[in-house]
Amino acid sequence: MKKNFEVLFMPEAIEFLEDLERAVKEKILKNIEKAQMTRDPELFKKLSGEMWEFRTKYENQNYRLLAFWSREQRALVISTHGFIKKTVKTPKKEIKKGKNIRDNYLSGGI
Repeated sequence: MKKNFEVLFMPEAIEFLEDLERAVKEKILKNIEKAQMTRDPELFKKLSGEMWEFRTKYENQNYRLLAFWSREQRALVISTHGFIKKTVKTPKKEIKKGKNIRDNYLSGGI
């Protein structure tokens, strides 16, 4: 089955994944692969504006990796960073952080 998009991980997203236990990291990466093949909002959901989130639940913890679509390549999603979600809504500070990383990336700062 063909992927609908590719995923590029920014340094903060890679660091987040590397700090997780192996089983959690594998589950997140497996869910990202599933999201690349399907249009499932339980796995990849639009938040606000141009920000999206990869969603994974593992052992009653909600893990999120924020992302945005590349302007240069229509089939490329760039993951900005990750966090463990502890509230019902995605924290505004995390969305703002993702937007700042996105803006820096698009301006050529990264």
